[in-house]
Amino acid sequence: MRSLRRALRAMRWYVRELTDESAYDRYTAHLRKDHPTAPVPTRRDFERMRTDRQESDPRQGFRCC
Repeated sequence: MRSLRRALRAMRWYVRELTDESAYDRYTAHLRKDHPTAPVPTRRDFERMRTDRQESDPRQGFRCC
């Protein structure tokens, strides 16, 4: 049972890293460590900032919509 839990945890970590779902967690950890007085955005605000940054970057190539 313990090895199954470990395997499921590893799979969950892999999928979160592969889909970049953990970007918010990394960003908040960075803010708390390097900029402790900075306000931490909500996940929704973070996703909006990230999308805006990706859309404004000319290196992205094409835009979807």
